[in-house]
Amino acid sequence: MSYIEFDKTQLINLEYSLHKELLRSNRAGSYASTTITGCNTRKYHGLLVTLQPQIDNQHHVFLSSFDATVIQHNTEFNLGIHKYGDDVYEPGGHKYIRDFESDPIPKLTYRIGGVILTKERVFAANDDRVLIRYTLDNAHSPTKLRFKPLLAFRSVHFLSKENDDVYKSYSEVNNGIKVKMYEPYSELFMQFSKKVAYVHQPEWHYGIEYDKEKTRGYDYKEDLYNPGYFEISIKKGESIIFSAGLNEAAPRSLKALFINEIKNRVPRDSFENCLYNAAEQFFVRNKDNKIELIAGYHWFNISARDTFIALPGLTLTQNDTNTFLKVIDTMVALRKGAFFPNNRIGSELIYNSADAPLWFFRALQQYVSFTGESDFIWKKYGKVMKEILNEFKKGTSFNIYMRNDGLLFAGGENDVLTWMNAMVEGKPVVDRNGLAVEVNALWYNAIRFFIEVAEKAGNNKIVKEWEPVAEKINVVFKETFWDSDKGYLADVVKEGYKDFSVRPNQVIVTSLPYSPVSEEIKNSILQTVEQELLTTRGLRTLSPKNPDYKGIYKGDIITRDRAYHNGSVFPWLLGHFAEGYLKLHGKGGIHFIKELYNGFEEEMNEHGIGTISELYYGDPPHRGKGAISQAWSVAELLRINYLIKQNEKNSDQS
Repeated sequence: MSYIEFDKTQLINLEYSLHKELLRSNRAGSYASTTITGCNTRKYHGLLVTLQPQIDNQHHVFLSSFDATVIQHNTEFNLGIHKYGDDVYEPGGHKYIRDFESDPIPKLTYRIGGVILTKERVFAANDDRVLIRYTLDNAHSPTKLRFKPLLAFRSVHFLSKENDDVYKSYSEVNNGIKVKMYEPYSELFMQFSKKVAYVHQPEWHYGIEYDKEKTRGYDYKEDLYNPGYFEISIKKGESIIFSAGLNEAAPRSLKALFINEIKNRVPRDSFENCLYNAAEQFFVRNKDNKIELIAGYHWFNISARDTFIALPGLTLTQNDTNTFLKVIDTMVALRKGAFFPNNRIGSELIYNSADAPLWFFRALQQYVSFTGESDFIWKKYGKVMKEILNEFKKGTSFNIYMRNDGLLFAGGENDVLTWMNAMVEGKPVVDRNGLAVEVNALWYNAIRFFIEVAEKAGNNKIVKEWEPVAEKINVVFKETFWDSDKGYLADVVKEGYKDFSVRPNQVIVTSLPYSPVSEEIKNSILQTVEQELLTTRGLRTLSPKNPDYKGIYKGDIITRDRAYHNGSVFPWLLGHFAEGYLKLHGKGGIHFIKELYNGFEEEMNEHGIGTISELYYGDPPHRGKGAISQAWSVAELLRINYLIKQNEKNSDQS
């Protein structure tokens, strides 16, 4: 019995199955993603989606789908499924689905009369290659399989349309063909583990629709190119491996390769193991041995903020200090002054985050907490830390500067420098320019951590320089943000105006090792957050009591952006609530936090199967939305699990 299970009777019900999406990625940064039925509902879906450094270093869809047809007695049963206009699903192969398993790899079972055919898919760990194994478990008559590849050769962000520029030629390779629709794309090799007949019959499949894009207000109709079809005989009990990759495979090795790839998989046989599997999917290991972290699937890429927040949970909780340091080194190499890249548009890196450099300090601080290697961190990153703090202190881009009272001001008109960075018509949806509460808490923590490691290294000059700044902040932070009558902190302060909208950013003040507020204030913050923002899927970004609150995240891009940080629930914030709560309540808080953590186990069967979504509805039942797998969502749950275990261990020893 598989840990992740679905109602077999509901698999043919598209209302049930099309909302359940699969994602498998590899260390080269490629991925395969579709729904459990194999019907693509997003432009980001595809069986082989790979990075193309020679174009823009973004993900591109090569093999969109691979339709199989069972042929007996000249009768054809097409197992493919695509959405067309007027809610038409053709060829309608989902009606033959009898079972689906996701562990250790996705496996579909089809039944057509006396024919039972299984389809299993695995992604090569270190290669741009997807492998699909077809096994004929039962058949009473001679059986053939016909396969039609539907190709896109386009960025995940755009859709393919019929055009005259496509290269319709092909070349034969061992047990298959290679094609390339356009320059400067890589070639696509499609091969089988046994001899196969190929019929070249170029044609376009018009008007395939992606419902997720339609509901998101984007172009949702695509034309896909089919160069021809493959035909192959298969006997009862026989397995055939299909390979689609960016380099040629040795057909004789495909069966062994498939089996070896399965052996190397961590089983998704528990909630914890699902999180471990999901965690691995975010790391991209380049050929020069550098490691980047993808913030989420399907449309996110590099983001320093997300990287530094997620990295400790994704690595240190599993004692993987090597990956932690390699990712840190990758980001440090991309630094410009005080800033780290917070996005990549095409090949251009975007530097526009005030908090990412401060999360860098927090990540290093957690490394020291896990390893005790304070001297190592000082020697390796002390200069970088010093340069960041000094640049912020004297003032830098985006109107970021340290005020005379030590607090950090960030942002000019229409800047979006914190994690709440949604914009509509060129203006911030949530204007957080000025003194943002978590930015200043992180600033204080960064300074204190810098003093700590410098002092241990014997650098008293730095201690003397920064200790007075930290002392100033320790006094003025409470005066600036705290309201004793309200019992919580202002979210942003600017030019005498204090925004006391109840938002979750203040919870970070309770979780940091160096916090500029008392235990009493932390307790009051946590009570407010628990009463107004806490849900079973994380923290709301705005209290439902606020007139601007939006509890449903759906519709076109403008509607969604207005709801993004005005009520939507983010799981990553729960990590800081849990950490602050356990620091205050210790043993007495374990049960409560454990319940919150275990509540996410239900999500293993929803939205992104076996992983955690980017966000959830603010209103019950808190449906998963946005990216189906988000790095900091997965990371903070792993960190919560670690914190629970540590507190239980400390409780047993006391």
